[in-house]
Amino acid sequence: MSDTALMIVDLQNDYFPDGKWPLVGIEPAAEQAAAVLGHFRERSLPVVHIRHEFPSAEAPFFAPGSEGARIHATMAPRESGNESVVLKHSVNAFLGTDLHEHLQAQGIEKLVVVGAMSHMCIDAATRAASDLGYQVTVLQDACATHDQTFNGETVPAAQVHASFMAGLAFAYAEVTNTAEWIKQHS
Repeated sequence: MSDTALMIVDLQNDYFPDGKWPLVGIEPAAEQAAAVLGHFRERSLPVVHIRHEFPSAEAPFFAPGSEGARIHATMAPRESGNESVVLKHSVNAFLGTDLHEHLQAQGIEKLVVVGAMSHMCIDAATRAASDLGYQVTVLQDACATHDQTFNGETVPAAQVHASFMAGLAFAYAEVTNTAEWIKQHS
C-alpha cells in the first residue's frame, strides 16, 4: 500500500458541536476517521490533512486564523512522520494548492478519502482526484454533512449524504465503510 495515501478533508473545529457550523453525525464520522488514521499511522503510510480557511474574516465558518479553522484534536497532524497539511481556500482541495504535486512526488496512485462535508468538499475532492487519475476510495461512514434547503424544502443530512455517495460510487470512487476497508487492508 505504499502507493496509497489517506486524505482527511476539513475535519476542523467549526464542524463539531461547539463550532460555528456543526454537522449532523460529525462525532461518529470523526471516530471512524480516527480509526482509519490509526491504521495508516501504524503502517507509516502517508496522510494528508486538508484544512480549509475562507479568505475573509466575515466567513460563516473557517475564518482565517480562528480556533474554528483548526484541525480537530482527534485528527491533529503529527509533527514527525509521514503527515502533511495542505491549506485550501476553495471547495476543491486540488484547486489553487500543491496537493497534486505533493501526491505525485510521493508516488501516490490511490487515495482513501474521509471528512466533511459530503456534498461539498468530499464530492469536489473525490471527483477532482478521479479526473487526475487517482484510484479513489471514500469511506462513507467517516464523512458527514449538513441538512440542505432548496426551493423551500429541507433535505435531511442523511439523504444528502446518501445521494452524494451514490453519485460518487456510480463513476468516481469505490464507496465503502471503514470496518470493511480496514478488514480488507489488514
